[in-house]
Amino acid sequence: MKQITVSELTTEEKLRLICAEGFWYTVDLGGRLPTVCVSDGPAGLRAERTDVKGEKITVPAVAYPSVQSLANTWSEECAREMGACLADDCIERNVDILLAPGVNIKRHPLNGRNFEYFSEDPFLAGTLAKAYIEGLQTNGVGACLKHFCCNNLEYNRFHQSSEVDERTLREIYYKPFEIACEAKPVSAMCSYNRINGTYGSEYKKGLDVLRNEFGFDGAVYSDWDSVRDRTRAAKAGIDIEFPFNGQNYEKLVADYKAGMLSDRELDACAARVLRLAYTCEQMRKGKKAKTKTETRLQAARRIAQESMVLLKNDGILPLAHGARVAVSGCYAVPEADMVAGGGSSRVEWLGKGFDLSALLAERLGAPATYEKMFMYGNVVGHGAFGADPDKGLYYAASADAAVVCVGTGAPMEYESADRSDMRLPAAQERAIADLAAVNPNIVAVVFAGAAIDMSAWIDKVRAVVFAGFCGENGGAALADILTGKVNPSGKLSETFAVSIDKVPAANTYMDTRVTRYTEGLDVGYRYFDRHEKDVLFPFGHGLSYARFEYGDMQLKPSGDRVEVSFTIANTSQTDGQEVFQVYVREAAPLVYRPYKELKAFGKVKIAAGEKTTVKRTLNGSAFAHWSESESAWKITDGVYEILVGASSADIRLRKKLIIGNDKIAQA
Repeated sequence: MKQITVSELTTEEKLRLICAEGFWYTVDLGGRLPTVCVSDGPAGLRAERTDVKGEKITVPAVAYPSVQSLANTWSEECAREMGACLADDCIERNVDILLAPGVNIKRHPLNGRNFEYFSEDPFLAGTLAKAYIEGLQTNGVGACLKHFCCNNLEYNRFHQSSEVDERTLREIYYKPFEIACEAKPVSAMCSYNRINGTYGSEYKKGLDVLRNEFGFDGAVYSDWDSVRDRTRAAKAGIDIEFPFNGQNYEKLVADYKAGMLSDRELDACAARVLRLAYTCEQMRKGKKAKTKTETRLQAARRIAQESMVLLKNDGILPLAHGARVAVSGCYAVPEADMVAGGGSSRVEWLGKGFDLSALLAERLGAPATYEKMFMYGNVVGHGAFGADPDKGLYYAASADAAVVCVGTGAPMEYESADRSDMRLPAAQERAIADLAAVNPNIVAVVFAGAAIDMSAWIDKVRAVVFAGFCGENGGAALADILTGKVNPSGKLSETFAVSIDKVPAANTYMDTRVTRYTEGLDVGYRYFDRHEKDVLFPFGHGLSYARFEYGDMQLKPSGDRVEVSFTIANTSQTDGQEVFQVYVREAAPLVYRPYKELKAFGKVKIAAGEKTTVKRTLNGSAFAHWSESESAWKITDGVYEILVGASSADIRLRKKLIIGNDKIAQA
């Protein structure tokens, strides 16, 4: 097929080209241009097709852990592998672009779509998104970086104005997009909301930053039905409107004829659509799935293993071989919607899910009982709903340990609405308290896509495992961790506050149409570093069955860079993985700065009794802040401190250095 240039198109063809064909496809200009098929699915392909009866169905696919769970791995390797597996899923279904990943900052714990996003921290979010994109695109499928930008709540998302100062935009909300753009995603998507009064589909100022400063050279399309005025959107840089909207198209044609859209503006959008079509054609050329479905299911299990976070453990875990365990809670034998979020990212599982009691019995070599005890949601049953709390308590009283599985799921965490509460449903909290009254050896497993308020029951249990939204192979991964077959290595990618009223974003001004980001830079741990008593579990927290000691920290400056090195020793008798975190703080800043900010991280495997040396290089950007007065990144001369920790609240090593005259030196 001969490649077409913009100059070869008629005006009518250009206008039609920048509007989609139906819901999931781009225009092919009568067969002259390759069609691009896009599909949902950050944590599993959600491809819609028509069956033999002419009815729309969602094709079953591998359900991977949610993006929030993926972020809890703190592993670029896991992110890259998940992207590669998703690429194979797409290739088998003739999908050219996966509408993922989303890098919106987790500013507010009640955001209904938090399970689709990586983190409260822009560096962690951007770095993992970059690896995810590389995994997708290296294997022949395009990525779509979304939602640009400041879509941090679902409430009235089609009109809500996120009102944010420029410095906060640059340092917090733009930053993950900037980092992810290093992977050269073929496309990006605008957000529904307004940014400082301007709709995301008309946000030319921001889209110009994306293209002219961050190096993004792909096509930008609208989120579905986010375009209010196709002409304004085109002038702002929205290259394709999804889905096709006849009224918008007719108005676009009329506006062009009236001189409201210039040929230069139209040609720019059309040229990017052409480039997208040919880029996708070239990417998929000769590509076949590299892995079989079973291999991808095993990858989903490994990622789930690395994503689960051991939040609390007084020694009860791992469960001893031969232990009699009572399992309760409907989440122990879940349907897909119970361990996943709802909306456009919902995946039809390939398999039938899991039964945690059966998995534990197999691994422990002892019978394990199961009682649903409470129904999904906030319903307490006694037979009529298939749940018997009395039986659950009897089983627990007779067991060596009781594992209670609680959580949220699609009806509580979903696209288009926010959670009403940070706590678990009352029936679940009651179940935990009642179980603890009959057996002190309680292990709580939480299946959720965002932070949970555990204040009502955290002191009643001996251990807490945050399983997240773990995908269809998450049960096997969880059983591996509970029994010690796998050493937990996940760490929190967001702060768990004591309660919602302790979160700054929950206390800022908000009405029907406006949300003011008055907390500024103080998002997540950047705020809680100065309010430690309000934290249940800090950013970066996660326990292990192994013990790790940090030491021998060295700083080696070289011009405008510094190499940070240190050792991590596994002083236990258990092999494990440790997530290390490197933070930077300015000791005496002349402008407001958070106490510290994450600038490097990694995950290392260390065998029992072994030690490894870690090295990371920080360049000038690690020390810079956005100067509103100069509209530029600026590094202030002065004293800085490098902090190395196992979490944001567990700093193990620190050293100072001095920056002056664009050079870094030892303090």
